[in-house]
Amino acid sequence: MNTNKLKAYAPKARLAFMDAVKKRAAVLGIYENKISEATTQGTDTLIEGRIFTRKQGQQRQQLVNRIEALGGGKDGYNQFINEMAFTWFNRFTAIRFMEVNGYLDHGFRMLSKEVDAEFGQGFEILAHAADVAEDLGLNKSDIVEMLLAGDKEEELYRELLLAQCHQLSKIMPFMFEKLDDATELLLPDNLTKTDSILKELVNEVPEDNWREIEVIGWLYQFYISEHKDAVIGKVVKKEDIPAATQLFTPNWIVKYLVQNSLGRQWLATYPDSELKDKMEYYITPAEQSDDVVEQLKAITPTSIDPEQIKVLDPACGSGHILVEVYEVLREIYLERGYRLREIPELILTKNIYGLDIDDRAAQMAAFAVLMKAREDDRRIFSRVEDNRIQLNIHSIQSTEHLDINQLWKDLDLDENKQTGSMEDLFAEQSVFVETSAKNQQYLDLLRYLKEQFIDGKNLGSLINIDNKYLEILKKLKSVLKDKLQDSSPTVRDACEKLLLVVQQSEILAEKYSICVANPPYLGQKGMNLNLKTFAKNHFPNSKSDLFSLFMERAFDVLDANGFNAQVNMQSWMFLSSFEKLRESLIDTKTFITMAHLGPRAFGQISGEVVQTTAWVIQKTHIDGFIPSFLRLIEGNETGKKLALLNKLSLHAHTKQGDFRAIPGSTIAYWVTDDLRRCFKKFPALADFAKPRQGLATSDNNRFLRLWHEVNFRNVCLNATSHEEAALSKRKWFPCQKGGGFKKWYGNHDYLVNWENDGAELLEFAASLYGSPTRTIKNIPFYFKSGLTWSTLTSSGMTMRYSPSGFISETKGAICFFDNEKTKFKALAILNSSVINPINLTISPTLDFHEGPVGKLPINIGASDELVGLAKKCVDISKADYDSYETSWDFTFNLPRQEGSLEKQCQEFIRYWETKTLEIKSLEESINNILISDYGLKNEVEIGVDLAYISLDRNKYFSFADVKDLSVINKKQIVSLVKECLSFSVGCSMGRFSLDRDGLVYAYSGNKGFKELVTEGAYKTFPADDDGIIPLAAEEWLFDDDATSLFRDFVKTVWGEKHLQENLDFVAESLCLDAIKPKKNESSMETIRRYFSTQFYKDHLKTYKKRPIYWLFSSGKEKAFECLVYLHRYNESTLARMRTEYVTPLMGKLETQHSVLTESRTNASSTEQRRIDKELKSIEKKQSELRAFDEELKHLAEMKISIDLDDGVKVNYGKFGNLLADVKAIHGKNPE
Repeated sequence: MNTNKLKAYAPKARLAFMDAVKKRAAVLGIYENKISEATTQGTDTLIEGRIFTRKQGQQRQQLVNRIEALGGGKDGYNQFINEMAFTWFNRFTAIRFMEVNGYLDHGFRMLSKEVDAEFGQGFEILAHAADVAEDLGLNKSDIVEMLLAGDKEEELYRELLLAQCHQLSKIMPFMFEKLDDATELLLPDNLTKTDSILKELVNEVPEDNWREIEVIGWLYQFYISEHKDAVIGKVVKKEDIPAATQLFTPNWIVKYLVQNSLGRQWLATYPDSELKDKMEYYITPAEQSDDVVEQLKAITPTSIDPEQIKVLDPACGSGHILVEVYEVLREIYLERGYRLREIPELILTKNIYGLDIDDRAAQMAAFAVLMKAREDDRRIFSRVEDNRIQLNIHSIQSTEHLDINQLWKDLDLDENKQTGSMEDLFAEQSVFVETSAKNQQYLDLLRYLKEQFIDGKNLGSLINIDNKYLEILKKLKSVLKDKLQDSSPTVRDACEKLLLVVQQSEILAEKYSICVANPPYLGQKGMNLNLKTFAKNHFPNSKSDLFSLFMERAFDVLDANGFNAQVNMQSWMFLSSFEKLRESLIDTKTFITMAHLGPRAFGQISGEVVQTTAWVIQKTHIDGFIPSFLRLIEGNETGKKLALLNKLSLHAHTKQGDFRAIPGSTIAYWVTDDLRRCFKKFPALADFAKPRQGLATSDNNRFLRLWHEVNFRNVCLNATSHEEAALSKRKWFPCQKGGGFKKWYGNHDYLVNWENDGAELLEFAASLYGSPTRTIKNIPFYFKSGLTWSTLTSSGMTMRYSPSGFISETKGAICFFDNEKTKFKALAILNSSVINPINLTISPTLDFHEGPVGKLPINIGASDELVGLAKKCVDISKADYDSYETSWDFTFNLPRQEGSLEKQCQEFIRYWETKTLEIKSLEESINNILISDYGLKNEVEIGVDLAYISLDRNKYFSFADVKDLSVINKKQIVSLVKECLSFSVGCSMGRFSLDRDGLVYAYSGNKGFKELVTEGAYKTFPADDDGIIPLAAEEWLFDDDATSLFRDFVKTVWGEKHLQENLDFVAESLCLDAIKPKKNESSMETIRRYFSTQFYKDHLKTYKKRPIYWLFSSGKEKAFECLVYLHRYNESTLARMRTEYVTPLMGKLETQHSVLTESRTNASSTEQRRIDKELKSIEKKQSELRAFDEELKHLAEMKISIDLDDGVKVNYGKFGNLLADVKAIHGKNPE
């Protein structure tokens, strides 16, 4: 089914139906902020001057009572409107489905005229109103009179529609109201008009979609999609759980689950059954040992009575799974010789059971199953109406407001003939009750059920009703059904309320052959307190998610050899939080089959968020059983479906018990015997080393900085102990925080505030959690060298050498060793190709926290040659990392000798190509040693793809997403040229120097800068006096703009003789990728255009939106723009910017304007047009510059100071509209 139009229609329908119901409620004086008073006058009820019948007044009061029951006020009103809108949406979709499929008894369409007719063409039922009047329980003469009136089409249509609903209530009371139900007051208006709520229902949803029952489920999912988006990611209230967790299951997954549970059970007893050929997703069991075959024989019945098969969906949603169950059961019955017309009744009454906490979902599930039965039995509706068929599909009700004693008194089983009206269902006062000994068991049972279902709408099918109550529940149900025939409304009302509780209890107390479900997915963070507490107390092994609670709970309702079949999140297969659950399943249950679906199995959900697995597990344990696993984690939904159909990627070689040999007992079914042997052969990393979790600051904005943001005088890089750190009196210390794919060395981006031995951070943690060590972990290990890695990654684990001086954060754990030799040997092993498949065995979710990493088998007795190989890899990687200005150990590596810049760039590229091949050879040497040691010749390769040599100077790594080598080469040249341009700005600002290596000035407030100048730190290429460099779009504006300074820089470094050649090379390179080429543009103009339009964008990217050069800009006309070096900014910077640059510029623009105006007098018409355009441009710039100058003057007078410890994000927001890209740096709200 193509669901695109359903997806577009349903969310709009929700809003439209809610709006229509609100309008009807307003007519009744029911509003969000008030409920108007209703008064009775004789047989009338008056509301806001409108006259209603007394009956309508009573119905309206029922609606008001419902709002109060939902909590009243705005929240109660909105929940009520949502309920009523959904109720009418459900009813209309049901009628639409029935009319399209010809299931309405009178045979005429209610919502349209004919097949594929548009809404505006009319209604078939109106043309036959007189014919169907009596069938619908209406007075025929009244209908004829309305027809003849000619102006009562809307009134007539409403009468017919409500009558149809009344008729359907006899067979579907779960979806359609009883006669005179209050909800009919909220039937939307203008049903026959052009703005009818029905118009899009008929026109927007293709009629072919209505021929498949799954349309109901899809509409439901899309209807609640916006509500789901609104509540997801928060703590979910019990009334929002359905919206937060509903997910319609694709048909092919449903078939896989049902065919391999219900179908498998049948085939186990009847292996020659023709059913097998009809089940396209059935997985033939793997060949088993003789011992397993004997175990299977012992638990397989010699015959099965179809009428004894019971199948439960404990979270049935809209019934999609139950519909598939019906289809398989029908084939089973037919095979056993039953007549088709008798099968639907048997399936509905004996085989299919469903529960859900969502009333509307359960309604749709019951509707879907009944419609499926209607396909096979034209008289099924009459059997339901005669009470021969009662569906076993219910929404679970809460007993929170039920007064059992009062209801028992009203029920009057002892026939005390109590009279009087029924007490309010929501009464708080309990009535003292005495009863006969014979009926005491029923009263005791009802009191027990009251306690069990107090939180029924929150816990749903997780509630356990002991099987020992089953027989008495059945007896009580029979008693209550008999009492439904009582003449007393009070008795009948009590019966109805108690029956709801008894029926849901009976279903939960029953034992089933099959439990099949797509349970709700909701992690602990989203659980409300009651649900979280219940999970912790009743399901300690599976408490981490709602789906895993259902997974475990399902086994409780199965008979001894029953099958549990579900699709849920794959996380239970791998995460440490589910380890005890896995161990229990492996030791006490039997995995039959699993389709490991991974991401994108649910086509309506994009991306990697929902990663699923569908499985069938038998309740009994069969020792030595070999399950059948299908690895379908690649591709989209269509690809997975085809792979499952064709039984591709089938793994049927692993005994269930083999999972116990894997640390954490992960369900790594793809693992070979060779891989499993590694865990037995070698010690775990944690046996001889100490992998440790890092700290969590609980406020990264406060305690973490990118290293280039702060005053470098306040940074301590090389502390080897807490004592050295404290003695340094520094505030900021290097922090390992993970980062991208990077082997051997690097990702040194962050600093953490550990001033005074972490006093501020420890105090903050203690204030939040009571004890600081809850989040500030492993303090004794701080500042020690070790190996670090990114705990969360999408591209595999990479290990890096971490020198002394670092503290680690949660995303950058560090492993510590007792000696250097062991450390570097482990580094070689952990970055080798043998570790990748082992790692994916322990942690396939790519969550490499210290727990799973500590379980990795490490051959610590491997050749000592690994130590030297690893150290060489670290040395090369460090040199690579330090060749970029974003390293605090940066050294500008391009040759600084007179000559061609192009040639020197090429030499530099060739040098790093050699180094790339060298480290590739080193890594392959490591792999060669270890593949033999680990016995994995058939598992991994020695060779390493160039794209995985993680040197940033390696073009195949840095531009891995580009496939065209010629494009890669261009990008490499452009990247190098942009580095030269950035370095030149750094030299002009005084951050770097041609006379000193590395960082020269990165302090604060320009303090100490003059001393550096005096020392001769900038002798070869003088730094700018004030740390202000204009970015001028035109040459005449400034003689010391970035472009002019770059020209001087090139001349100084590579010689005046080669100046033009080198400027041409830079300009041509920029036009390869950075900016688009422009005709008739000089090299200097191209370079100037790059500085004016692109440099700052590149700078923001390089410095991760925490720039060190700040762009002051007058606005989109670019009348004035300049860069200010963050570390040299001081209180006089803005005043100097104004006096030295902005004020002179205003004069220059005025002069230029005068010159142009004067030259215009004698110019040709063509020249005049050019001058006019230029004059207009200057005038815009003048206007923009005046506004900029006004704000600049104001802020300059304020003498704004900045504290670099606050970070760029905070400081950048202090300058109003003077700075560019403010939103990109500190978000929409300045801090």
